[in-house]
Amino acid sequence: MSVNKVIIVGNLTRDPEAKYLPDGKAISNFSIATSESWKGKDGEKQEKAEFHNCVAFGGLAEVINTYLKKGSKIYVEGKLQTDKYEKDGSTRYSTKIVVKEMTMLGGKDKGESSEPAQKPASPAKAGFDTFDDDIPF
Repeated sequence: MSVNKVIIVGNLTRDPEAKYLPDGKAISNFSIATSESWKGKDGEKQEKAEFHNCVAFGGLAEVINTYLKKGSKIYVEGKLQTDKYEKDGSTRYSTKIVVKEMTMLGGKDKGESSEPAQKPASPAKAGFDTFDDDIPF
C-alpha cells in the first residue's frame, strides 16, 4: 500500500489562471505560498517560504477561478504529481499538487466564504465498509 496525500494552508501568490478543455471542463492553475519561522542559534527570527504549484479540475476549478484571487487564504488537499518534459535539449521535471478538496479561509468581508467548496465524501461513499453500531467492543 502507498499513500500520496498533501495538505497545505497558505495564500495564493497570483490570481488563478482559468483554462478550459475542448469538452468544456474547467481547469484552474494557481500557486500557494506557505511559510515557517523559527529562532536561529543567535536568537534571531528566521523565516522560509515555499511555493507550491497547484491545479484543480471541473466544478472545483470553477469555484477557485470565480472566488479566489491573489492573497486569498486557502486550505487544500490533494496529491503530488510530477510531470517530465524536454526543454532546450534537457529533461526537466515539474511537481504540482492536484487539488481534490479546498476550503476558502478568508473572511466574508472580502467576498470570500468559509464554507468548503467540496465536502469530503462520507466513508460509505468513498468505498469504505460501514460499521455496525451493535459491535460489542
